Amino acid sequence: MVARKAKPEKEKDARAHESDPYKAMGFMCGLEIHQRLATRHKLFCSCPTNVLDKSIKPEANIERYQRAVAGELGAVDKSAEFEQLRHRSFVYNIFNTNTCLVDCDEEPPHEMNREALGISLSLASAMGMRMIDEVQPMRKGVIDGSDPSAFQRTLVIGLDGSIKVNSKTIKVPLLSLEEESSGIGSSGGASVVYNTDRLGIPLVEIDTDADIPDPKTAKAVALYIGTLLRLTGKVQRGIGSIRQDLNMSIRDGARVEIKGVQELDFIDKFIENEVKRQQNLIMIKKKLAASNASVGKAENVTPIFLSTSVDVIKYHIKDGAVFAFALKGFKGLLGFEINPNRRLGTEISDYAKMAGVHGIIHSDEDLQKYRFTGEEIAALRRQLRISENDSFIIIAGKPEEVERASQLAIWRAEYALKGVPKETRMAHDNENYTSKFLRPLPTGSRMYPETDIRPIFITKEMRAAAAEAEPNIEKERKYLKSKVKADAVVGQLMLSPRLPLFKAIVEKTKADPEFVATVLLQKMTELRRSGVDVDSIDEGRIIEVFRYYADAKITKQAVQEVLALIPKENGELGAMLLKRGLLRLKGADLKLLVENYTKENKGISKDDLRARIMAKYRLSVDGSELNSLLEGKGTLVH
Repeated sequence: MVARKAKPEKEKDARAHESDPYKAMGFMCGLEIHQRLATRHKLFCSCPTNVLDKSIKPEANIERYQRAVAGELGAVDKSAEFEQLRHRSFVYNIFNTNTCLVDCDEEPPHEMNREALGISLSLASAMGMRMIDEVQPMRKGVIDGSDPSAFQRTLVIGLDGSIKVNSKTIKVPLLSLEEESSGIGSSGGASVVYNTDRLGIPLVEIDTDADIPDPKTAKAVALYIGTLLRLTGKVQRGIGSIRQDLNMSIRDGARVEIKGVQELDFIDKFIENEVKRQQNLIMIKKKLAASNASVGKAENVTPIFLSTSVDVIKYHIKDGAVFAFALKGFKGLLGFEINPNRRLGTEISDYAKMAGVHGIIHSDEDLQKYRFTGEEIAALRRQLRISENDSFIIIAGKPEEVERASQLAIWRAEYALKGVPKETRMAHDNENYTSKFLRPLPTGSRMYPETDIRPIFITKEMRAAAAEAEPNIEKERKYLKSKVKADAVVGQLMLSPRLPLFKAIVEKTKADPEFVATVLLQKMTELRRSGVDVDSIDEGRIIEVFRYYADAKITKQAVQEVLALIPKENGELGAMLLKRGLLRLKGADLKLLVENYTKENKGISKDDLRARIMAKYRLSVDGSELNSLLEGKGTLVH
């Protein structure tokens, strides 16, 4: 045998890159998954954890401003400085039932919610994490105004864990327990209104390492962790209760955080579109370098437009100002599409809008639609000292807003010369791409110790309880597979909030598990859509209904009807079934019924006889038992 010569490493790498385009582009990706916990009360007070309906009016509100301050190491966070530049006011709606002085930062926090701590420890245990011996509450500066105190209490629970997804080991370096933020009621340029009903609800944050190799794996990792969370049976459900943040970058790009991805199914699409955005920005950077591009300073060009017909400018000209700045070598690139309906000009405009302005125009747009005159554009180019091959941006609005907006827009335009800025961006669920810039990436300068809460020691007993309660996906899947055949049903049950109820019914009654799954996953959903308040039905009552069915006291067809009646009627279940005529006719009673129908309907076929009986007794007669009697070969059910 002749030994083959080893191929050079560079050739191996080239082949690997051909088969793995994401590796070739230096793709890195990690997830932050935030999940609200379904505990009895908030993390540091006794307020309930239900989120109120938006129709409920607040009893009061408070208004505050925020200023950037130094963190524990003496540095001021860049994102906090950026937020201060926006100079927004924050109004907090107060609700008597769900808000207290702790939420308003007018009273020290109460003792920490031990139920939430236990859930967090069980999750850390499930991912093989190293649990912290002494949990130290920290304050994390909140720079978007979503907390009246301007900080969020957070506790590191576990470190250095991992999960295995699609045969890949994904590191999970951090699990934290923290307070949920306020929910946005409304948002304008200079003010944001927040609802404090959800503020302070326990929230677990699970962070993966940036070793997720591609978009499909990212989606699978999110599904795995989401399943793990749901298997605790202690998480809230519904829109906003779980949020995925994506952190990703490519070679020559930058780390970007995509905030608030709601739909798990779209995670891969968000990543694919962000990769395209960064690739396009890198290409723009190269084109700008080739044209020796530069960004000018903001200049007051108000006199040029005193008699303008441009509505966007004319609206502001009386009490406002018009600023502009030059973009030499940018011609044609401001209008270059970097994502669907997103251009470089849009990105720069997003920064300017953070100051509250709306009158922003750039030269790659169709200027004729704005009704600029040739004299106005010529005068503008003369003042900015630019040629036809250069670009410009015009910003109109209140003088103080225009000045801040110009600073922000120039900063973003200058960054186009460097490539991709490090940013936090908002998810746009309908289109699966990031819709706009939110703020620069936060740093560790936001963290400092909490002075109002003592450290919490994690005892041996607490660790043992966590290990006992830890969710186990493979164990759960194996159990369900022993009860139901279809993999799709197993998957649905794994993600269903009714999984604990399914297990209780199967363990406490002799009801067929396949039928139980059908009722809980499909029939209960149908009832809810028809207006039945299924969520108000006590689980003990649901178990009792299935016990009646398993004991042949009601038919399979009657189960859904009985569940629909329970929210409307109180009292003992047997009495309700008797009153409604829903108790099953069986044995001698059914035989007598068949005999009477046979005598009354002489000469008709068995099929017609069966149809007549079922038309009247559909809910109280079991079809298979009736068929057996009609065929003369059945055994009676007692």
